[in-house]
Order: sequence, then C-alpha cells, then structure tokens
Amino acid sequence: MKKITVRYFASIREAIGAGQEPVQTTATTLGALRDELIARGGAHATSLARGRAVRMALNQALSEESAVLVDGAEVAFFPPVTGG
Repeated sequence: MKKITVRYFASIREAIGAGQEPVQTTATTLGALRDELIARGGAHATSLARGRAVRMALNQALSEESAVLVDGAEVAFFPPVTGG
C-alpha cells in the first residue's frame, strides 16, 4: 500500500469539490490509480472517466498512464489547457 497525494485542478477540482486529498492505493501506475478513483463513483467517475481528456502529472512532470507510482508521490489530474 502506497500513500500518495492527489491534486485536482480547474474543472476537475470544481467537480470533485477538493483541491487535493491523501490517497492510500495499491495502484502501480497512473492509469491504475485513475481506474481506482473512477471506481469510487460520483464526481470522481464523471471527472476522470475514460474517454474524457485528462492530463496527468507525477511529481510535477507531465506523465503517461504507464508511469510508475512510488510511495510519497504527488499526482495531479487536470483538463488539457488550450489557448491562443
């Protein structure tokens, strides 16, 4: 079991109603963590759903779903940023 900090930004933060939370997880990758959070249901399931564009960062570096989680990691979920 790993203890990590999960941070939410922008519309995901608004939907979930929190900017961050401590999470205990058995997930070994970012993708597996996302699936665990989706399984909670409610706002987590809606905001992080497969098929939705969600960016992820591991320890403040943009990462793919295959990135390996370690104890004490910080994970961030946020919508893609657009601009012009």
